[in-house]
Amino acid sequence: MYKVMLSVGEASGDLHGASLAAALKTLCPDIKLIGMGGQAMRAAGVDIIYDIADLGVIGLVEVLKNLRKLFKLRDFLADYMERERPDVLVVIDYPGFNMRLAKIAKAKGIPVVSYISPSAWAWGRGRAKEVAEVVERVAAIFPFEAEVYREAGANVTFVGHPLLDVVKPSMTKDEAYAYFGADPERPLVLLMPGSRQQEIANLLPVMLAAGEKIAARIADCQFFLPVASTISREMLQNIIGNYKLPVKLTTDRNYDLMNIAQVAIAASGTATLETALMGVPTVIIYKVAALTYFLGKFLVKIPYIGLPNIIAGRQVVPELLQDAANPDNVAREALALLMGGARRDQMLRDLTEVRAKLGEAGAVQRVARVVLEVAANNTGGK
Repeated sequence: MYKVMLSVGEASGDLHGASLAAALKTLCPDIKLIGMGGQAMRAAGVDIIYDIADLGVIGLVEVLKNLRKLFKLRDFLADYMERERPDVLVVIDYPGFNMRLAKIAKAKGIPVVSYISPSAWAWGRGRAKEVAEVVERVAAIFPFEAEVYREAGANVTFVGHPLLDVVKPSMTKDEAYAYFGADPERPLVLLMPGSRQQEIANLLPVMLAAGEKIAARIADCQFFLPVASTISREMLQNIIGNYKLPVKLTTDRNYDLMNIAQVAIAASGTATLETALMGVPTVIIYKVAALTYFLGKFLVKIPYIGLPNIIAGRQVVPELLQDAANPDNVAREALALLMGGARRDQMLRDLTEVRAKLGEAGAVQRVARVVLEVAANNTGGK
């Protein structure tokens, strides 16, 4: 029986970890799964040794403020690995923390699989070399990512993007309208402020103020906000209460909700790729501490931060960052898409192209086979 440890640090990673856990159990029913994760991984049968609800720090400055907590968590997981001796450690996204944990695992003789790997294609080839020196295998989700890591000397398997397996509606549009209590005759706007408390604090007020401006132009507009598992409804309601905008909170069937949305206003991250795959015209916004942004402009080697734009190789979705992420700009971009016409039609064509570039479905099963192969090599196939 193989013992696999997984490490994720945020809600999107928790979903990827849960999908991988399910695939691993299908291929190897008696496998033991342990690690750091959230509700989705726990429901998928992972023994959660640390719940990620308390995590979610982003940016260089923000991480510095939480170093003590992160060091303590790293030491806890290192001690746990020493006691449990997993056959393989799978690190999923959350690169700053997870790569430090990966180095500890390697020093202990525990092989590492990197899935949703550090964005070396954004930060420079030196980052890829660092990863290649630490991990046993990179499970690459983008073709350009696989190329960068191979050139850096990593053992790479291109698996394709896991969202292709899961981003699809489970009901008809009529059923979705009824399920969410939405009116099919009125425009529906999704507010997606992220899965971290910092993101909510930085972005939700901007979205709500923009929503007020949109509602002033389109009086019958509906606003929905899917709640990430890492965020409390109370936190959201406390912020929403400061604005004159009716917003309905939802907790499940996100892709069915996207399927009936005309526009999404979303924090940069996995959610923007989900809306792209669902064909929802999207406005990307993001804000971090001023120093984090200043340093990032020098360190990041690509012109975009939105995944749809990175994949397309050009801007197909508007990006409003820092001071540009203000209610006037957000409302203007969203209204242009809500009004239809050539702008909206072009974005829909571009989003179809983005989906085509991500390869074929079946990524999660391919990752599971990589993990089991590494575990078998470590244990001599026992």
